[in-house]
Amino acid sequence: MIEEVVKSAKNAFNKTMNASGESKNRVLENIAKILEEKQDYVFEANLKDLENAKKLLEENKINLSTYNRLKLDKNKMRDMIQGLYDLIKLGDPVNNIIWEKELDKDLILKKVSTPIGIIGIIFEARPDCIIQISSLIIKSGNCAVLKGGSESIETNKVLFEIIREALKKADYPLDTINLVFTRDDVKEMLAYDKYIDLIIPRGSNSLVKYIKENTRIPVLGHASGICHIFVDKNASEDEVNKIIVDAKTQYPSACNAVETILIHKDYPYFASLKEALKEAGVEIIENPESYSIEYGDKKLSLKVVNNAEEAIEHINKFGSGHTDSILSNNKENIEKFMNYVDSASVFANCSTRFSDGFRYGFGAEVGISTNKTHSRGPVGLEGLTIYKYKLYGSNNIVEDYTSGKKQFHHKMI
Repeated sequence: MIEEVVKSAKNAFNKTMNASGESKNRVLENIAKILEEKQDYVFEANLKDLENAKKLLEENKINLSTYNRLKLDKNKMRDMIQGLYDLIKLGDPVNNIIWEKELDKDLILKKVSTPIGIIGIIFEARPDCIIQISSLIIKSGNCAVLKGGSESIETNKVLFEIIREALKKADYPLDTINLVFTRDDVKEMLAYDKYIDLIIPRGSNSLVKYIKENTRIPVLGHASGICHIFVDKNASEDEVNKIIVDAKTQYPSACNAVETILIHKDYPYFASLKEALKEAGVEIIENPESYSIEYGDKKLSLKVVNNAEEAIEHINKFGSGHTDSILSNNKENIEKFMNYVDSASVFANCSTRFSDGFRYGFGAEVGISTNKTHSRGPVGLEGLTIYKYKLYGSNNIVEDYTSGKKQFHHKMI
C-alpha cells in the first residue's frame, strides 16, 4: 500500500513542482472556505477523539499534555482559516532567482528556488497540524505523505477529506496530499528513500529518535524543546513576572514553552516572581535531577547564576537549541546573549512562545528545526524549498577555458 502511495505522490510531484501560484492559491482558498462551511462536522469528529482519549488518559496510556493538544476549538479553527488566507498573500516561493552570475559574457549561471519533492511528515496528537502542514506543502509545490497520531484519527480523516475536496475542486493533483494511518505504514515509509526526499517528525523525543535511527532519508526537526529564560539583575519586576508566566502557562505543552528559568544572583524581585508563578499554578523545581527535562506541564526548573556568561554556558550545555530568551535592560548583556546562545531562535525581553511560524509571518509551519543544515527554526515556505543551478550557455565548451582561449570573469548580475 505504501509503495502505491509514494509512487502516486511522485507522479503528482511531476505536475506540482511547476504549478502556477494562482492554482496553488486556489486550492488554499478552497480549503479555507470548506473548513468554514464544515467546521461543525470537524468539531463532531474531534469530540469523538477527545472521548476516546479521555479513556486513554484515565488508563495512563497518554499524558495530560497529549490530551490537551488534541482539542480543536473555535480559536484553533479561526487560526487555521486565517493562516490559510495569510499564506495566500505570501509570494510564490518557487522559481525565484536567488542570485545570477555571469561566468562569461555568454555563459549565465542562476541559482533558483525549487520544491524539495516528496515529504513524509509524522505528527502526534495535534489535529490542526494536518491543515498547517498541507497548506505549506501545496503552496511550496511539494507533495506529502502524512501520518497523524492515532489519538486524533477521526479528526484527521475529516480534515483530509476537506483537503481532498479542495484539491479536486481546483483541478489540482489529488495525490499531492496523502494520509496513512498505522505504525506499520510509518515503518514502510522510512524504507522508501528512493521516493521520499525528507522526513519531518513532530512529536515526542522517542518518536524523533526512532525515526532518525530507522531511515536513510534526511530528517528535519527537533527532538525536544528545552527553552530557557535568563533574568538579568536589572530586569523590571512587572515585566519579568508577566513574560515568564506567559511563557510557561499560555500553552504549557507547547515545545516553545519555557522549561528552565536562570536568575541572576543579584536580581532583587526573586520572591515576587515565585509568588506570581505560584498564583499561576506553576510548580517550581529548584534542585532538579536533570536540567534536560521537557516538562510539557505547569512545572519549571529554576537555577541561580552569577552572570550572563554563566547563563549562556548553561543554555549551550543543557538546552536543545530551540528557543531561549533574556530579560534585561543591559544592552551589552542582551547582545552578548543574542550572539553567543547557540539556538535556532534567541529573544530579548519577550516570551519564548513567539517562536512559531504563524507568529513569524510564515503563514504556518511544518515544525521547528534545531538542525544546522538547510533550515533552522520555524520551518515555513522557505524551509520547504531547496534550489537548483541553471546554466544558460551559447555552445560553450570547457576546453576553451582550460586551454586559456577564454577566461571566466564571475560577475554577479
